Amino acid sequence: MEMTERQLIQEILNTVDVIYKFVNTDDDKKEYEIIINRQDGDKRPLEEINQEIKHYFTDADFSYDEKLNDNGDDIHVDVKR
Repeated sequence: MEMTERQLIQEILNTVDVIYKFVNTDDDKKEYEIIINRQDGDKRPLEEINQEIKHYFTDADFSYDEKLNDNGDDIHVDVKR
């Protein structure tokens, strides 16, 4: 059985081990807005985490438009497939 886009996004973000929340989604258009934060105690630089996430999304043929340190959140991402 094939994964949905949302399941693939969740798999990617769980692999990177971050806290995330979908804030705006359109499954029909395959567009997703996601807030991403580091786990408590995660000392990895934000830029490193962002690059890892971006790598996984681009490998999965998603567009990836990010804002770092956005309104108190570590990363604010818009992805589309």
